[in-house]
Amino acid sequence: MSISAPFIHRPVATTLVMLGILLFGMLGYRQLPVSDLPNVDYPVITVRASLPGASPETMASAVATPLEKQFSTIAGLDAMTSTSSLGSTNITLQFTLERDIDTAAQDVQAAIAQTLRQLPQGIIPPSYQKSNPADSPILFLALTSDQLPLRTLDEYAQSFLAQRISTVSGVAQVNVYGSQKYAVRVRLDPQALAARGVGIDQVASAIGSGNVNLPTGVLWGPERALTIRSDGQLENAKEFRSLVVTTRGGAPVRLGDVAEVVDDVEATRAASWFNGKRGIVLAIQRQPGTNTVAVADAVHALIARLRPQLPRSVNLETLNDRSVSIRHSVSDVQMTLVVALVLVVIVIFLFLRNLSATLIPSLALPFSIVGTFAVMRPLGFSLDNLSLMALTLAVGFVVDDAIVMLENIVRHLEMGKRPMQAALDGAREIGFTILSMTLSLVAVFIPVLFMGGLLGRLFHEFAVVIGVAILVSGFVSLTLTPMMCSRFLSAERDKRHGRSYQASEAVFQRSLRFYERTLAWVMQRRRVAVAFSVAILVGTVALYTIVPKGFIPSEDIDQITGTTETAEGTSFESMVRHQQAVAALVQKDPNVAGFMSAVGGGPGGGGGNQGRLVIRLKPRHERRLSADQLIRSLGPKLNSVPGIRVFLQNPPPVRIGSRFAKSQYQYTLQGTDIASLYENAARLEARLKTEPSLENVTSDLQIKNPEVRVDIDRDRAAALGVTPEQIQQALYYAYGSRQVSTIFTPNNQYSVIMELAPRFQSDLTALRLLSVRSNTGQPVPIGSVAKLSTGLGALTVNHAGQVPAVTLSFDLKPGVGLSEGVALVQAAARTTLSSDIATNFAGTAQAFQTSQQGLALLLLIAVLVIYLVLGVLYESFIHPLTILSGLPFAGFGALLTLFLFRTELSVYAFVGVILLVGLVKKNAIMMIDFALDAERTEGKAPREAIMQACSIRFRPIMMTTMAALVGTLPIALGWGAGAESRRPLGLAVVGGLAFSQIVTLYVTPVFYTYLDEFQRRVRRKPAGPRHTVRGEVTEAVKTMAAPRV
Repeated sequence: MSISAPFIHRPVATTLVMLGILLFGMLGYRQLPVSDLPNVDYPVITVRASLPGASPETMASAVATPLEKQFSTIAGLDAMTSTSSLGSTNITLQFTLERDIDTAAQDVQAAIAQTLRQLPQGIIPPSYQKSNPADSPILFLALTSDQLPLRTLDEYAQSFLAQRISTVSGVAQVNVYGSQKYAVRVRLDPQALAARGVGIDQVASAIGSGNVNLPTGVLWGPERALTIRSDGQLENAKEFRSLVVTTRGGAPVRLGDVAEVVDDVEATRAASWFNGKRGIVLAIQRQPGTNTVAVADAVHALIARLRPQLPRSVNLETLNDRSVSIRHSVSDVQMTLVVALVLVVIVIFLFLRNLSATLIPSLALPFSIVGTFAVMRPLGFSLDNLSLMALTLAVGFVVDDAIVMLENIVRHLEMGKRPMQAALDGAREIGFTILSMTLSLVAVFIPVLFMGGLLGRLFHEFAVVIGVAILVSGFVSLTLTPMMCSRFLSAERDKRHGRSYQASEAVFQRSLRFYERTLAWVMQRRRVAVAFSVAILVGTVALYTIVPKGFIPSEDIDQITGTTETAEGTSFESMVRHQQAVAALVQKDPNVAGFMSAVGGGPGGGGGNQGRLVIRLKPRHERRLSADQLIRSLGPKLNSVPGIRVFLQNPPPVRIGSRFAKSQYQYTLQGTDIASLYENAARLEARLKTEPSLENVTSDLQIKNPEVRVDIDRDRAAALGVTPEQIQQALYYAYGSRQVSTIFTPNNQYSVIMELAPRFQSDLTALRLLSVRSNTGQPVPIGSVAKLSTGLGALTVNHAGQVPAVTLSFDLKPGVGLSEGVALVQAAARTTLSSDIATNFAGTAQAFQTSQQGLALLLLIAVLVIYLVLGVLYESFIHPLTILSGLPFAGFGALLTLFLFRTELSVYAFVGVILLVGLVKKNAIMMIDFALDAERTEGKAPREAIMQACSIRFRPIMMTTMAALVGTLPIALGWGAGAESRRPLGLAVVGGLAFSQIVTLYVTPVFYTYLDEFQRRVRRKPAGPRHTVRGEVTEAVKTMAAPRV
């Protein structure tokens, strides 16, 4: 029975089935969303808590630790890190991929509620956002104005834009850089306070009680009800100046007598610039798991509606839009797909030299591609780089089945059969071969479907898409192709052809004769062929150890991010001067289209000695350097500015890990002994800085921040009626920029902040003059009950999994593989660190370590699965070994190509190697199927049968090989956005195919004869005619291949 016969006899039904595939495929394509990659985001939730003025140690012990203990009980928590700095704590919770982020957020909210009672008084209640702080924002919007003051501009940025953007589905949060929100600032004069005998706590109490917004009730009259309204609310600095703090000698002491009260901004030590001009920058982050393009489109649609409501004096510009680079990348992959289609059709035509014969197998291409779209939509897939790359790769080999079918039918036509009979006989004869090739190729991707973790999520869509395309192509080759052959092909034996046809046919015949002669030579020297195979196997192992390993290649998305850092304890004014010096150099670079610079405030800013750069590059065709090249060129220039270090990064395609770092790869040290941890971290950092293969070695350890220590004399304080709590509260009021009251307006709320006047904040004498009221009501200067000294302390305190931690980060020099860098860091750690320090890689480096083990296992399982499938199809333990004998040659060719092109064996390249497992066995299947036929039906000896099979199948083997090569060639050449990540996969496939497909033409027949002899010895049967179950009854191959179309 033939699978193809019903479709050959029913052309109308076959045509309608194909039209149905096209129809549903086009409908599915129109509904597919656009994305950069499949959803591989870990569910990440960030919790923020603030206690203005609190030291990093206080925030870590009193805020971070209680919250971390409660969060550790949440199910599915994969990693927990925290950073505590002056007045704030950020805790990042990363959950397993399977955890739903919404239910995880509910658990986090419940944990926060249970911990509130344990947190210090005065803390701003912790809040959470469903966002990864280490992830790059998808959209930067900059507001500038030549006329409006910054605090008015901030009102439009935060109240008008940010609040509305936050309501867009998929937006996690809108971070504001350079926030200049209005506030009333009370700047105390300690000398005036001391002269009037007023304690600082009195001032805070007077402000809080003098600015109230409380309910006052209703006056219920006999006829009507009157709402009682009191003017307890103060609204600006002028009204606060007249506020009475206390009385002295019967005269009121007003706030303006002891302080300078001004209309100011909430964050005086935060600033941002857009292209060198002061402004407010909004950084929009998406929720993990949402579609970047869809979220960006929704935000742009909202901005388009809001823009007309902004004053003309406000300039709203887009600094960077991640969706633009995603669309460019997807568009370029689509163009690569089209180019691959055209090249494959050209190859088919060059071999067949007949338009109708070329059209028949070429139809398998659109049906396979479009048919796959019909399956992608219900599965929830998207048009992204991986799914389109899968389709581009599929172009090279989905046509193989149709080519094999067509070539065999043409061969039967040349025997003198009528087209209908030739189609029936040829399809019946080759049907099992096509079924074997299709199922065994799909089997390669079965293990990928069972992969867990990040790589499983990343390549699940890739495996399904390419598998569906192969299955559809197999179906088309067994149905539409033979049906069209029966209607549109005709015997061309008696036709006269032109000179070009005859010349090309002569070239092919000479190639065939050369192959037959060289094959006969090799078959007479089989031991040499086996020795060559062993040498290739050894060479493959050697190349695997030599070729540098990597994870996911970086892409040029027209963006560079940077972190700037000065010495700990740098003042805000000094930080601004250094930041502007760096920004001036960035602005001069001809590759830069725009940039944002910020210091203080904003996420990832670290302490007050760190700033941020976001650089938008010109489109790739308008600049000479790629993003990575520009980093290597611009970095030394920026680091030439004295007193500041600049760390530039090309944002990775997949952000792994949730800790913000200044360099790409992280190595975390943990220890319960903080002194030992800090000492070991500093020692290892110094050791790694001497390694020539590493660069930008740094750490998040900041423990040299200048500080003033106030040592309270408790006995004297008790004698004078003063408590330590009063002293700390007074210091908090003076130096903590503490919010002492709130101004409520219909549209917003504004802070009233109290602190010492700026001229007193750098003077220890002023600290001694501060006084607090004793239990008798008398003012007691702090200097009389405390001793002041200076020293060094921590600027930030970090935890990883509730344990104190220090994270070192590093970049690799050009040409150094991640595998080499990881091994180097591990070796340095073993010789440098003490035994009480635990270590582990984090983020990308950790994922790389895991992937190396998982991918090697995946390759072995893929080979095993193919062996099982082939064993079932051929009912043999031996023949699958013959078919798989070409795998080492594919691996050798792939690794050699990567080595010659100085390309890492990245995850994408490794997937290309796994794909080769399915591709290289096609030649062997075509040879062995015909050899088994010849042995079974004609009684030929194994050597004679395999040599005849090689000769007959030489044309389809060369056609399928060339089609696969040219189909993958556009990926290997690598052009367009995101080509850097696709290129390693293309190089691996092209190199592996080019080498293995040539070598296996000679080696496979050798292994076939050796294994046949081994099988005969095991069975102890004489050589001769044998019957092998193949699942189908095929006709005998009676003649060698004659010249054919």
